[in-house]
Amino acid sequence: MGLTIIQCKFAARLFWENPYKSLSGLVYQASGQKFRTSNYDKLADSIQLLPDNIANQIAAGEVIQRPASAVKELLENAVDAGATEIKLLINDAGKSLIQVIDNGKGMSDTDARMCFERHATSKISNIEDLFRIKTMGFRGEALASIAAVAQVELKTKTAEAEMGVYIEIENSQVLKQEPIATVRGTSIAMKNLFFNIPARRNFLKSNAAEMRHIVDEFIRVSMAFPEILFTLTSNGQQVFHLEKGTLKQRIVQILGSQYNARLVTVQEKTDYLNIYGFVGKPETAKKTRGDQYFFVNNRFIKSPYLHHALMNAYQDLIASDSFPLYVLFIDLDPAQLDINVHPTKQEIKFEDEKIVYAFVQSAVKHALAQFSVTPTLEFDLDPTIQQLDAVTKPFTEDKQAAAQSSDIFRNFTQRHQAHTVSSGGRESSGLGSGTTGQPFESLIDRLKREEATSGSSYDLPIQQRMDLMVDTDATFTQLHNSYIVVPTNRGFVLVNQQLAHERILYERFTASSQGKKIAAQQSLFPVTLTLSTADAVLLEELRLDLNDLGYLVEPFGQGSFVIQGTPADLAPGYEKQTIENLLEQYKHFSSELKFSRREKITRSLALQQSVKAGTSLGQKEMQSLVEELFQCSQPNMTANGSPTYIEFKKDYLEKLFTR
Repeated sequence: MGLTIIQCKFAARLFWENPYKSLSGLVYQASGQKFRTSNYDKLADSIQLLPDNIANQIAAGEVIQRPASAVKELLENAVDAGATEIKLLINDAGKSLIQVIDNGKGMSDTDARMCFERHATSKISNIEDLFRIKTMGFRGEALASIAAVAQVELKTKTAEAEMGVYIEIENSQVLKQEPIATVRGTSIAMKNLFFNIPARRNFLKSNAAEMRHIVDEFIRVSMAFPEILFTLTSNGQQVFHLEKGTLKQRIVQILGSQYNARLVTVQEKTDYLNIYGFVGKPETAKKTRGDQYFFVNNRFIKSPYLHHALMNAYQDLIASDSFPLYVLFIDLDPAQLDINVHPTKQEIKFEDEKIVYAFVQSAVKHALAQFSVTPTLEFDLDPTIQQLDAVTKPFTEDKQAAAQSSDIFRNFTQRHQAHTVSSGGRESSGLGSGTTGQPFESLIDRLKREEATSGSSYDLPIQQRMDLMVDTDATFTQLHNSYIVVPTNRGFVLVNQQLAHERILYERFTASSQGKKIAAQQSLFPVTLTLSTADAVLLEELRLDLNDLGYLVEPFGQGSFVIQGTPADLAPGYEKQTIENLLEQYKHFSSELKFSRREKITRSLALQQSVKAGTSLGQKEMQSLVEELFQCSQPNMTANGSPTYIEFKKDYLEKLFTR
């Protein structure tokens, strides 16, 4: 059946006017033919357009994943409105109420109604605008998505209008629109999130967990705009009050006053981009992530690539497994990046990411060097060194030839210099040949090779190790204040004291979740712990679980807690450090491992409280540690899978010394 262009256009127009009518019938109507194919006659129509409210709920799933997602969108809209004061009010971690009040430019009656339509925006008018985005929001999906999954109340007024407008929306339907007396700006409240999608609401986490996500989003927006006053109130209690100020003042307000003297200024301007902000001195580095912020054109982003550039700048200044504090802003032409590659807009693509990488690394290195943080060479030598023969006498050609012919010179210029020895003329010994010197297998390398084939049983199931018996009457030996040599009926085991203690503590803490609550010892002098707001919210979430584990922690207001008691076997004086380290470790687990809250706490505490390598132990301490280890249900490895001991059997030891 052939159709002319006019007939095709006519069929298309009929389809949009009659979306639920059979497409075959429209084609038939447009063509004027007197027949249809039998297939179109017999098949029932199954494709239809979704109603607006269902389509909006589906779209909302990408934009509004949890209360924090709505907080982010509403705060960004308030910033785009030119507000100088923004208030965030939360009830029940955003499940019952999220309200943002700003003193921005407000909206007219028509705009207030239009803003809840999908893809309705004042920030894009043509396709070129997509490549010049300078605002926080631009796609026009946030308010439409919020209206689809919550009950929304909007009050707004412009400076020119005598009256404002009040709009009430539920399930994408406008229930009320009327004039209202209100101040300039906008107040938008979303109530009962996911009230019409119970399944989504059931998947929300605990209030404490959801509140932590809200705090994270609040910090990211408020950090980027220190010239705006931000407040956060949760269940009637003020959590944040961030006065207008400089970027450094905002960082200290959010992360804590302890960073006030530990920040290094970063400031680099180029024709391509500008980089500014602050990085922490090396002593502020932590073992876990948490205080790392990148902003591109004032938009918070996550970029492992740029993080790698910054870590390279800190090379040799901090441990490889530590993370420095940084709050860095990158300003560049919006045409040089694409910010619309992810629904949350936290992942972006640079046109030339290698240039940005190089600039970030160079800017941070320059800042650290400028503030004398990087190591410097010391040129003030001991005067006596200047009088040595090696310095005062010339290094003649004869002396050079003599030095090059020596055994020391040859051995240290071999490829395997650390494992090369002089043959000493014993060519038949297997340790060397002639004057070249052959690398020999070190004892440790040989042990590892032999262990791979036979002799070690630390990785065997416990059923195969039941005949292993520790000689508790023997004298134990501690090596390097880290390992314990324990004689057994089959040879000996080499116990890693820290990993062994981790296993013991892990099983003890795990038992506490099964009704065996750990006894707490009341502190004669309770310790006060002051935390950043984000960490205070996290500790409040963990507090009840910590009480079961012997830590009696009570809130004291304004981010402070009092440690009233600790487990009886915890050494005094480490209460504060243990809790702080626990929080850092817990944040690390939260981002990378899918463990339950109790499991994360248990593993973190076992790591924090275990006796550390380098600690000298007496005979009784070593015997107690070993006995408790072999009473564990799985003594051979930690919860993370590291071996707690390695066994060396008698026959294996004899093989090491066979001729």
